Amino acid sequence: MKDISKSTIIGVILLLLVNCIYSQNRRTLDGGLGKYIKYKREAKTLIISTENAIIEILPFSNQVIRIRISMTNTFKDDFSYALISEANKFNWTIEDNKNSIWVHTDSLDLEISKSTLLFNYFNKKGVKILANDSFGHYYSGNELTCYNTLSSSERFIGLGEKTGNLDRRGQGYTNWNTDCFGYTNETDPLYSSIPFYIGIHDSIIYGIYLDQSTKSNFNFGASNNRFSSFSVEASEIRYFFIYSDNVSNLIKNYTWLTGRIPMPPKWSLGYHQSRWSYFPDTKILNLAESFIQKDIPLDVIHLDIHYMDDYKIFTWNKNKFPDPLNMINKLKKLGVNTTVIIDPGIKIDTTYETFKTGVLQDIYLKYPDGSPYRGSVWPGLCQFPDFTMSKTRSWWGKYFKTYTDIGVAGFWNDMNEPATWGQRFPALVKFNFEGNPEYTINGRNIYGMQMARATYEGTKQLLINQRPFVLTRAGFSGIQRYSAIWTGDNTATEDHLLLGVRLVNSLGLSGVAFCGTDVGGFAGETTNSLYSRWITIGAFTPFFRGHKMINMKESEPWSYGEETEEIARNYIKLRYKLIPYIYSCFHESNLNGLPVARSLAITSPFDPNIYSSDYQNQFLFGPSMLITPSKSSENYTKVYFPNGQWYNFYSGEIIDGNNYKVVPSPIFKLPVFVKASAIIPSQKALQSLSIGKIDTLDIHFYNGDQKNNFVLYEDDGTSFDFDNGQYYERDIKFSPEYKTISLAKVKGNYTPSYKIFRIILHHFNSGNKYFINNKQVFKDRIEFSWLDSYRHLYYAPNEKEVVDVMFINNINEELKISWK
Repeated sequence: MKDISKSTIIGVILLLLVNCIYSQNRRTLDGGLGKYIKYKREAKTLIISTENAIIEILPFSNQVIRIRISMTNTFKDDFSYALISEANKFNWTIEDNKNSIWVHTDSLDLEISKSTLLFNYFNKKGVKILANDSFGHYYSGNELTCYNTLSSSERFIGLGEKTGNLDRRGQGYTNWNTDCFGYTNETDPLYSSIPFYIGIHDSIIYGIYLDQSTKSNFNFGASNNRFSSFSVEASEIRYFFIYSDNVSNLIKNYTWLTGRIPMPPKWSLGYHQSRWSYFPDTKILNLAESFIQKDIPLDVIHLDIHYMDDYKIFTWNKNKFPDPLNMINKLKKLGVNTTVIIDPGIKIDTTYETFKTGVLQDIYLKYPDGSPYRGSVWPGLCQFPDFTMSKTRSWWGKYFKTYTDIGVAGFWNDMNEPATWGQRFPALVKFNFEGNPEYTINGRNIYGMQMARATYEGTKQLLINQRPFVLTRAGFSGIQRYSAIWTGDNTATEDHLLLGVRLVNSLGLSGVAFCGTDVGGFAGETTNSLYSRWITIGAFTPFFRGHKMINMKESEPWSYGEETEEIARNYIKLRYKLIPYIYSCFHESNLNGLPVARSLAITSPFDPNIYSSDYQNQFLFGPSMLITPSKSSENYTKVYFPNGQWYNFYSGEIIDGNNYKVVPSPIFKLPVFVKASAIIPSQKALQSLSIGKIDTLDIHFYNGDQKNNFVLYEDDGTSFDFDNGQYYERDIKFSPEYKTISLAKVKGNYTPSYKIFRIILHHFNSGNKYFINNKQVFKDRIEFSWLDSYRHLYYAPNEKEVVDVMFINNINEELKISWK
């Protein structure tokens, strides 16, 4: 022993300590949560300490509980780009008994077993909502996973922009924003990540929102019949459990957490025409004039990457666009707004001011050694703004002045996954995350959302009380606060036609109310029949844009011949007729998060028929219109009618619900049905929403035996003056039991352009006598059709309905219609 030096002994002791610490860390970061140790209640939270982890339970409301678990016994900063709400102040209690710790709210109870540390959620009737599998929360490799038992009848819906079926049972998905040109029905992941899903089983509905931007995985019984699970590639997991007795309230709760859409400019709800790319400026002006000459409504033309000088953002190609101000002013006089594409890659060019100021202000993404990340996209070698810094977002927003000063109010954010050639964005790129740096694993999914945020906030400030329109390809939970989403580079196929419907409906289930597909298919040549079907379906999607890639046949409504042009004209006009209904539905989305295009799972979650492959593409447009998409090759389609009574939109034929029916689906007429007791405001078809005005508003009432209401909403369509009371809101009620229709007293100080209401009564008794505020009024009985007669389609008879019509002055006081 005396030959062993003192330093050697110290070295051995240190090595033993390191090995001990390493072994402890390995034990801590592998396996389950370990044994229960203790709990304590802090001001807002319940903290549970275990052998291997720390757990935080934070009730946000009676129906929402947040769970945080860390396998390192410490929590990172409580930071989320998606979350906008804080926990409500309300009474919740903790119950400690021998075997379990319970958290009680007025709506649900959470049991945490002391012996197993498994989580079980119950409603106030004692019915189990969700229970952990015996693995519970388990750390394996570098992944922390929550395992839940899989009910035999359980279905899963939502999760945002995901391919596959409406019911996601048996599938697994990854959240990792990816540039996916020409994706298929099996491709995963896609461009956006929204880690929120809804579970449905045994008359129970619940939601899980995983509030982390890191790469995550969801398994709904894929490759196993034991559990569903969700996981993050991290040692900490943070998620919300949401409970309600209906899907609508789950969406309301989720959007309470992550935000709701701002009111869009009304012109953005019209038809958009786009191509990669339209140039020069004379072609764009000719395009707008062609729409007018052909009597096809249009509100927006999109400019793709060729409007730029050498693909450098915030520049114009002087040869193709020598005077953009003059072009945009001419378009505005025609009622057409301009939307320009914006990519995040900034060309490395020391003569390019945008690049130079970015270097000077130190706003680019970097490697850990401080050198800038560089990747190639359209301009060549580029650097990329780090939108997780407030100074970057401010810098970015100010550059839009080059567009807003000449009248541009639409901004199309593309390539923001971020996409680079080679599709191998390095894992060690650092994102600032507001001063708490993260690597790509946490930064990638949030990048597109923060770019859209910077675009929206910057342009909103520059436009001075005018609403910008922002469109994005990539996003994350909360993207709805800043931008609409389109579903990326789809293909001109029948399968993509229907896949796009499901993507839009799934985005709606996940808080994104303003979304749509590239009508006609972006890649590949589109047949006349496929374009015809797509445009009829597109008329009933929240975002309505035709778009086609470079080197493909032109894809304007008249590009496919006279018959297809006429179909397109009719359905684009129908879209414009329905704008009062659509705009009011967007207002509802702004208030409570409910989507405009609504999967039938929202209203009929326990009806197994709606999940069938035959019917899963059907959806409600707003609260009352049943849209039944089918392939263009199908002249007949099988339709499932949910509970209630339904009217054929065109003929008025009555169809009982809980019923199947094979209906004609000719290429010139998409099968659409209206729910009995529906209230649908409409107007004449304007050439443009930007410059057209109406003097008469139609309000359609479809007779039924159920009471119903619809909130009609109007404002100026462009400004934020509604925040100061400049809006027009009227609750319209149909009460068949009392044979009354009431238009409540107007709320708000805005005066709409229409002075007259034309009340249109569908399927009311022709012998009825009508009274307005107890004074008898006379009605007309007329033939009515939603579609215009086809001039070139001799085989397309125009179905008409006989309806009762009366006119009422639009006064602000309550109006009451009665009949006997």
